[in-house]
Amino acid sequence: MELRTMRYFLAVAREENMTRAAELLHVTQPTLSKQLKTLEDELGKKLFIRHSFSIQLTEEGILLRKRAEDLVKMADKITTEFLTLDDVLGGDIYFGLAESYQIRHLAATIRKFKETYPDLRYHITSGDTEQVTEKLDKGIIDFAVLAQEPNTAKYHYLTFPNADLWGLVMPKDCSLSEKSAICVDDLIGLPLFCSEQGWNNDISKWCGNSMDKLHLEGSFRLSYNGSLFVKEGLGYLLTFKHLIDTNPDSGLVFRPLAPRLETNMYLIWKKYQVFTPIAERLLEMLKSNFSE
Repeated sequence: MELRTMRYFLAVAREENMTRAAELLHVTQPTLSKQLKTLEDELGKKLFIRHSFSIQLTEEGILLRKRAEDLVKMADKITTEFLTLDDVLGGDIYFGLAESYQIRHLAATIRKFKETYPDLRYHITSGDTEQVTEKLDKGIIDFAVLAQEPNTAKYHYLTFPNADLWGLVMPKDCSLSEKSAICVDDLIGLPLFCSEQGWNNDISKWCGNSMDKLHLEGSFRLSYNGSLFVKEGLGYLLTFKHLIDTNPDSGLVFRPLAPRLETNMYLIWKKYQVFTPIAERLLEMLKSNFSE
């Protein structure tokens, strides 16, 4: 199975059309068709359902697409790293980030770093712990930011200078908005939205024995999406402070939980990771800034 074939497969999967994919790849359509037929024969699975004017992925094709995307990203990253091993002034760094107001500390460090190393190119992807650690373990990204304590057997880490504060986002005209803080009893009987990770870890520990009295209406990986459901009157969002616009014109308010609940954020990287020179320099600045 060749990397070039994976690129051919991904192009057809994206375009859903053999002719357009061949044009983008600068190969003839017969050549492209032959490569994909060879790939199907090699895997022993049908990857496409061919229609008159389009191509649709089979279930096996959908699975291969995810794997192929990871393989191509990893190969491209390796190529870039080797090209920049001797480049001490620039290069590419890849981050996988949890959703947090504390990301501002990372952004501020990168801004300061680029004043000295303007040729730095940074790439950001977002996700929960499972998503970003999967990419980190595969070598697709260099650093990840987690909203839970890292596995110290696998990763080195830095703790962000501040923690995120949990609270409830609700319509400003609801009765709970008159309270200065929200306790567990206030949440009983309410349709609640929360990230699955936050619900199973932070909120579960905070609620203790009352957890089985709470109702999770739906889970969101992005708090912004959850806030739109709150605006429609479908429920209440448990999330970090500062992630949702709660200015006076937003129609929403944020109230902290009581007792106070905070979550630390962690920048992690794999043990025995070999970084490019530019990544090493950025990590040193992060260590310095986070310790101040």
